[in-house]
Amino acid sequence: MSKPNVVDVYQARNRIKPYLIKTPLSEYNALSEMLGCRLYVKHENHQPTGAFKIRGGINLISQLSPKEKEQGVITASTGNHGQSIALASKMFGVKALICVPVKSNPDKVQAIQSHGAEIIEKGRDFEEAKENAELLAREHGYRYIHSGNEPHLIAGVGTIGLEILEDEPDLDVVIVPVGGGSGASGISTVYRTLSPDTKIIGVQAQNAPSVYLSWKSGHVESTLSANTFADGLATRRAFELPFEILRSNLDDFVLVSEDEMKAAIKLYVEKAHTIAEGAGAASLAAAVKIREKLRGKKVAVILSGGNLTADMLREILK
Repeated sequence: MSKPNVVDVYQARNRIKPYLIKTPLSEYNALSEMLGCRLYVKHENHQPTGAFKIRGGINLISQLSPKEKEQGVITASTGNHGQSIALASKMFGVKALICVPVKSNPDKVQAIQSHGAEIIEKGRDFEEAKENAELLAREHGYRYIHSGNEPHLIAGVGTIGLEILEDEPDLDVVIVPVGGGSGASGISTVYRTLSPDTKIIGVQAQNAPSVYLSWKSGHVESTLSANTFADGLATRRAFELPFEILRSNLDDFVLVSEDEMKAAIKLYVEKAHTIAEGAGAASLAAAVKIREKLRGKKVAVILSGGNLTADMLREILK
C-alpha cells in the first residue's frame, strides 16, 4: 500500500473536476477579530454530499477495473464516506453496499439511500460495521473500500490543499479535523511538498482519540469506545496508511471536547451563517482553543462537512 504523492493529487483533480465545484475559502471578519488572526474557512459543506469525502470517492470509483465495477463495492461508514461512495458509484454505474452502525445519523443514512446504495445496518459503532463489511466482501466477492487505507481516497481529498494554496498561498497554519485521517493525510501531503513552511495541525475529539494517541506514541493505537456526537470523528482504531502519513506530516495535534465542538457549531451559525456538523466544527474549536498561538497569523480551518440533523442543531442553539 503506497503513500500517494502530490502528482497523484494533481491527477485526482483532473478526474474530479468535471463533477465537483471548487469550494469557497472565505474569511469572516467576526471570526478573525474574535481569534486575533486572519481566519479562512474552507467550505466543504458546499459539496453535493455536504462533506469533503466525495472528492476521494469519485477519484477511486472512476479508476475501478471493469471486473471490480461488475462485482460491486462495499464499505463501512458513519455517514459521509458512505454518501461519497454511494454517489460516486451512482455516477459510474456501480452497485454499492454501505454498512452502517445501528442508530446512525438518520439524515446521513437517508442521503446514502437517496443515491441508490443499499444500507446494511449492523454493529454498535463504526468498527463493528467495518468488520461486517469486510466479512460480506469475502463472502460475496465485492470490492471492499476501506475508509482510510486507500491511496486514491487520500489523493482525491488532497485536492482541498491544492485549492487552498491557489486562493491563499501564504498561510501560516492549516487546521484539519481527523477521523480516519484521509483528509488530513491528503492535505498535509500537498503542503509538505508545495508549502513546507505552513504548519499543519490535526484535531480529534477528546472522546475518540485513537489517531492522536497513535501520533503521540508512534504506533497504531485503539480505544475501547469512540463516544462522540461528532460521528465523522468516531474512530476507535487508527488506520495504518493515514497514520503513517500523519506521523510524518503533522506539526501538532489538538484534542477538543464535545462542548468545544458544539460551541464552534454555534459560532459558525452566529458569525458565518453556515452549518457545520461536529467533525466540521472541530477545526474551528481547535482554533479557539489555541488562539494565543495563532494570534497575528493567517490560518485556514477545514469545515469538512455540514450534515447535522435539525434536531441536533436546535439543541445546540438553545
